[in-house]
Amino acid sequence: MEQTMIQQRIERFKVFGEKLKGAKVYFREDWEVLYFDLQGKMFGMMNDQASEDAIITLKNLPEKNEELREIYKGTVIPGYYTNKNHWNSIKLASDDLNDEAIEQLIEVSYQLVYQKLTKKQKAEIEE
Repeated sequence: MEQTMIQQRIERFKVFGEKLKGAKVYFREDWEVLYFDLQGKMFGMMNDQASEDAIITLKNLPEKNEELREIYKGTVIPGYYTNKNHWNSIKLASDDLNDEAIEQLIEVSYQLVYQKLTKKQKAEIEE
């Protein structure tokens, strides 16, 4: 996949993440990544520059992560710099998973983090 296509995916997923209720997606300087944030908790991170190595790292249930790694060998890999049970990294240069499928995975990651928030935090999001 060429650089411009990868860059378009990065932009698309950033915009998608920002549309989720209460979520923020911003460049985190200390990690040099786009950080997907919900009430100070990470639900994803992604390279901000297009390259063959660009990835998005998302949370999912451990058994689902295993399944995705089996189905999409080489495209979905254990989470980079994260707990390998709970996080997967997806190579953005691969078109094995289309944009809609990755957006669904962003949504799942968001929901898993949302479920762990306190009642107060949830109320702040819902306002």
